[in-house]
Amino acid sequence: MKLRELAHSRTGDKGNISNISVIAHDPAQYPILEKYVTAEVVKEFFAEIVKGDVIRYTLPNIGALNFVLYSALGGGVTRTLSLDAHGKGLSSALMNLEIPLEE
Repeated sequence: MKLRELAHSRTGDKGNISNISVIAHDPAQYPILEKYVTAEVVKEFFAEIVKGDVIRYTLPNIGALNFVLYSALGGGVTRTLSLDAHGKGLSSALMNLEIPLEE
């Protein structure tokens, strides 16, 4: 299933850093997000775009994960020649991540 079926996201960006939150629609599904949406998975998902580290912060009390993506915006919003590679575009792309079905 697509990540968007389990969660929605909010984003922000500053300079060359993007910040993507992944928020469970249902807090009961948070453990699935925590299990499958790791920093390594997000780094691999954005391998062509994110050149720096991906750090994940867990926020179980609100059923959310927060990812900080370094060197993710081609030098920064005002410097890059890329179109739509900023935070909202990245979060929308991440919602297409395939999550294994839990049995």
